[in-house]
Amino acid sequence: MAVQIDQDACIACGACADACPVDALTINEHAEVNADECIDCGSCTSTCPVDALSL
Repeated sequence: MAVQIDQDACIACGACADACPVDALTINEHAEVNADECIDCGSCTSTCPVDALSL
């Protein structure tokens, strides 16, 4: 299971990608998660300023 991203809420600020210890998140128009790399640690969810990520 990988982090879930609410694409409507995401503002593509990059905070989640910066917080990810395994570089599983990339920022394009919105955040995108590489489910094969995500380790479900929650680092990204706690840094998102608009609560667009959840485990």
